Amino acid sequence: MMKYKIVLVSLLFFGGFANAQYKYEREHRIKKSQFPPAALQFINKDLTDVKRLKYYKETDSTKISYEAKLKKDKLWYGMGFDENGVLNDIKIVIKPVDIPSETLERINAYLEKSFSKYKIKKLQQQYPSSDSETLETTIRNAFQNLLLPSINYEYTVKGKKEKGYLDYEILFDAKGNFINLRKTPPPNYDHVLY
Repeated sequence: MMKYKIVLVSLLFFGGFANAQYKYEREHRIKKSQFPPAALQFINKDLTDVKRLKYYKETDSTKISYEAKLKKDKLWYGMGFDENGVLNDIKIVIKPVDIPSETLERINAYLEKSFSKYKIKKLQQQYPSSDSETLETTIRNAFQNLLLPSINYEYTVKGKKEKGYLDYEILFDAKGNFINLRKTPPPNYDHVLY
């Protein structure tokens, strides 16, 4: 009997530990005054003709980040920053027609192989900030919407595997090669009162 108790306790412990490895990201809108000052200074200095600028805080199990969402030249952009206001990446909401055909074929083949059914909820072209290029270059490339070997494509997909539908964020490189996949939680409905 004692042996079964030990097995049960260890299964519960390790099951809880394995479940804690998922990153659950939550995003909520914040005031301009709550946004990192360095990021605000960066946005005010380098961006002109911006419409619908909104500020968000993203929290997951490992870090806190911030995102400024805006519309410029009829395109929707998201600029991601860390807690200190350092630029992580710039994303543009795009459609599949904006992706080169060979890259799109490779991505679609991955999606077909990975899911029995899927629906693309959102598609973004990502310009990651890196040490190999200056911040000004990253900004210029993103706001000119250039197709470069350094960009990534981020798919938000509702996909069905053997256990039903889940939401995923899937990252591909500029050639359509898989980089990583992350499960995302359902939207936050804390504001709904029952």
